Amino acid sequence: MKAHRIETTLTEDGTLIIKDLPFQAGEAVEIIILETQTRPQEANLYPLRGKQPYRYDDPFEPAVLLEDWEVLQ
Repeated sequence: MKAHRIETTLTEDGTLIIKDLPFQAGEAVEIIILETQTRPQEANLYPLRGKQPYRYDDPFEPAVLLEDWEVLQ
């Protein structure tokens, strides 16, 4: 099944017009209408930036103590 993406805008009365489809007359098609997501330039790509204070007391210490590793016992 081939998919074709076409972006368009509804008219004021809610009419949708799609022109120049790559199909032949009489060919059966399935139409799925999705609302366009926020465009990447409008989206906040870094939602946590500046929101939380991060502090690393000892960044080079292991996150887990060796005693916690059951495999090594």
